[in-house]
Parts: sequence; C-alpha cells; structure tokens
Amino acid sequence: MYPADLVMPMKAELTDKGFQDLTSAEQVNDALKQPGTTLVVVNSVCGCAAGAARPGVIYSLTGDKKPDHLTTVFAGFDTEAVAEARKHFAPFPPSSPCVALFKDGELVHMLERHHIEGNPAGAIAANLQAAYEEFC
Repeated sequence: MYPADLVMPMKAELTDKGFQDLTSAEQVNDALKQPGTTLVVVNSVCGCAAGAARPGVIYSLTGDKKPDHLTTVFAGFDTEAVAEARKHFAPFPPSSPCVALFKDGELVHMLERHHIEGNPAGAIAANLQAAYEEFC
C-alpha cells in the first residue's frame, strides 16, 4: 500500500476533473451497472500514469463525445476496488495504469499499460476519443 500523502494528489488530478473515486467493490459494481458509458481509470504512482495516462485521459474529455460516467480506482491503494474492477476487465490481464470503457456494463474498449507506456498524452487522448466516437 502506498501512503495516502503520496496518493491523494494523484487522485485529485482526476477527481478535481469530475471523476468519481471508487474505493470499494460495491462502488465499482454500482458504477458499472449504470446505463450508458462509463470510463474506469486505474490510476497509478508510476511515471507513465503521471506523464501520459492522467493527462491523456483528461485531454480526451475535451471533444464533443465523452462518457456519461467518469470513475477511477487507484492501484496499490484502493485494493478492493481495483481487484473488483479487474474482474470486469477480463480477458485483459491486470495492468496499471489502464483505462477501460464500458457501455451498459459491457467492456467495449481497453487501453492497457503497454499502450500507455512510451506514448505521449496526445496519443492516449486520440485513442480514447476514437472510442468515444464509436461508443458514446
């Protein structure tokens, strides 16, 4: 577990932009039961989360289409919520950071860590915006 004083500013980068912070399995399941599209960001302390994932996700929301619901869980901190979210990501293996888009509870798009690492935030945003165009 990472210490709260390290994690909270990284959580705030998303929650300050309207993301719901999910901290329990029940919250994850409730979020994924919502009708419409739900974005789930598995946040992380790693450099690719700071340099590409969080900025890319935030930038992705500047387009015309965007998910109905924005949510986030934090790897290494919200362990129950992350474990539950990862159950819904099958068949994709656990990775953090990662970004999943659900439509009416069904996984329709996944960005794994290997799609994020080494890519600029703009590429992450473009990938997500293409998914929003298709599914939102």
